[in-house]
Amino acid sequence: MKRLPTLITAALLAGCGTGTHRDILTRSHSSAVPGSPAASLTDPATSSPEPFKVPPVPRFSVSYMDTTVKPSDDFYAYAAGSWRKNNPVPSDKSRWSGFEELDQRNWFLIRSILEDAAAGRIAGTKAKQVGDLYAAAMDTNRIEKLAFAPLEEDFRKIAAARDSADLVGLVGELHVRSTAALFGSGVEADAKNSSVYAFYISQGGLGLPDRDYYLADGFAQQREAYRAHIVRMLTLAGDAPEAAEAAAGKILELETALAKVSKPRVELRDPLANYNKLDRAGLVKLAPGIDWNRYFTTIGTPGVTEVIVGQTNFLAGLGGLLSERPIADWKSYVRWHLIRDAAPWLHAAAAQESFAFYGTTLRGQPAQEPRWQRAAKLVDANLGEALGAVFVERHFTPAARARMAALVTDLRAVFADRVQKLDWMSDATKVKARQKFERFTEKIGHPAAFRDYSAVVVRRDNLVASLGSASAFEHRRRTARLGGPVDRTEWEMTPQTVNAYFNPLQNEIVFPAGILQPPFFDAEIDDAVNYGAIGVVIGHEITHGYDDEGRKFDASGNINDWWTDADAKEFEGRAQKLVDQYGSYEPLPGKKVNGRLTLGENIADLGGITIAFDALQRSLARDPSKRRVIDGLTPEQRFFLSLAQLWRANYREAELQRRLVIDPHSPAMYRGFGPHVNHPAFYQAFGITEGSPMWLAPEKRAVIW
Repeated sequence: MKRLPTLITAALLAGCGTGTHRDILTRSHSSAVPGSPAASLTDPATSSPEPFKVPPVPRFSVSYMDTTVKPSDDFYAYAAGSWRKNNPVPSDKSRWSGFEELDQRNWFLIRSILEDAAAGRIAGTKAKQVGDLYAAAMDTNRIEKLAFAPLEEDFRKIAAARDSADLVGLVGELHVRSTAALFGSGVEADAKNSSVYAFYISQGGLGLPDRDYYLADGFAQQREAYRAHIVRMLTLAGDAPEAAEAAAGKILELETALAKVSKPRVELRDPLANYNKLDRAGLVKLAPGIDWNRYFTTIGTPGVTEVIVGQTNFLAGLGGLLSERPIADWKSYVRWHLIRDAAPWLHAAAAQESFAFYGTTLRGQPAQEPRWQRAAKLVDANLGEALGAVFVERHFTPAARARMAALVTDLRAVFADRVQKLDWMSDATKVKARQKFERFTEKIGHPAAFRDYSAVVVRRDNLVASLGSASAFEHRRRTARLGGPVDRTEWEMTPQTVNAYFNPLQNEIVFPAGILQPPFFDAEIDDAVNYGAIGVVIGHEITHGYDDEGRKFDASGNINDWWTDADAKEFEGRAQKLVDQYGSYEPLPGKKVNGRLTLGENIADLGGITIAFDALQRSLARDPSKRRVIDGLTPEQRFFLSLAQLWRANYREAELQRRLVIDPHSPAMYRGFGPHVNHPAFYQAFGITEGSPMWLAPEKRAVIW
């Protein structure tokens, strides 16, 4: 679960762009991330459709348990130990979990849609567009022949750049096509006036996952591997080995300098500190080394009068670097980021080199996903709602929406009641909290109207041009609304996405159709399991509105301090217990969870389990016939087991190390018992007493919402 929209925090955490959404988890793949293994499209595989079998439904099962382990000794192993022993990470994945099981099954459902669409077996414009893009991505013969040819025009422009103004113009062109370089930018609701759209600028421009990869001693090996990767890629693009070596050194120097002026991820979590509104004159004064007129004209927004800068020190530092460093160095940097971003959908040599670093070196993943899956993710990233329209028609029922709506209503009532009864919050703050909750809304399944992509030109014979058209369309769609009213019907995830999010700027929770399947939501299983899974997810998203970041937004979705000083101090003291708890967990030798970075998600997990458990008790009280033992387990036991199994997971070591640096979510193994040990009913359900390894002393337990 995540705080959404795309502009203030979340994309900043990815190192570029902007965003404030909070989702249930960080996906282990993202076809929108340049250089990621999921985006890599080219290999020698055939593009011919072949028979396939959709994986089984990954629902809750007592067979996943390891009953040789006592729940009081290691609850996570007890709940999911057998599954973990029998489910090593597949060669084409960096993590394997209950989430990935559902996600993988979902991709097979999507594959069926795309192959039918590509073959012309589905009528309609949307189906034709997604089918054509999928076919273009699967045409390896044509892609192989083109090699770097799709980038040649950009190479010529970069070579011809005379100064930093030309360079900034080129970066603007790349930003229109969704290639990240120098900094992030975009249009999103103004966080202090959430009824209108504003222009944001944020730190970015790095090729490694985080500033720590450039600055921390523990990542020296990854830095050297990155330098060697740049050399190999530039050599593939036609540079002489000596020139490639020299350019790689300059690129790494520039990115290290950018890393030094970038904020750490924990500091990016403060929405107020990352909100700095400036007029054009103020922007020029902050970073005079950047030709802002050239940039805004290039991206099609010459009339921008004010911007919201996320990280002023970064932008000032970048402006200085552009003035100080030779233009030749910056040309190498921009050319590299163009290659880096495009490599995954170029010919086999480039795509495989990209994967070797971003997939294998950084994530420990030995093999790429099959070509059809990489192509499907590319379609999802570029024509997501067109694909979603067909997905919803095939795989989402009105009955599922209705049952989900009932669950949300149930959990909303519990949360409202809990806020009213809080013994640590003053009446003055409670009034504001209730006002915010009364304005709270939810979206379930899919948008009321799917996005119209008719302006996107999709060519089966030109993948790169098709992707450029899709990116330019999305850029125009977003920038055209600058200064206008916010569209509150918009979705920031596609209907087929296996995830959910909270959007503080709209004070809403959103549940795409993709997540409303087992193990999250199962129409065929008992309430205890559903409340322990999707019920906790709902509660998690509700709580995001009141976590350490969400609580700083008011009922209208604006950054606004509506807390009394005493209540804010009390909240921070209670939240500190979670910082301490999760900060003590050590998933790798010498590497602990960052309790401050993961605080918002840990608060949401705690709120989720608390709200969902209360909702389950209300459900059982309404219908006592549901209080029955199943598989030798009480409803309460099945509730806690369901949540633990939801986070069943295995990681590759490199991927776990990467996530410890960049992921605002705690590793799955701690989400599988960390919230539990703060809940008194957990101890009662399994007879866990003081002195047991799973025991957390009452004075150390966090009680917030």
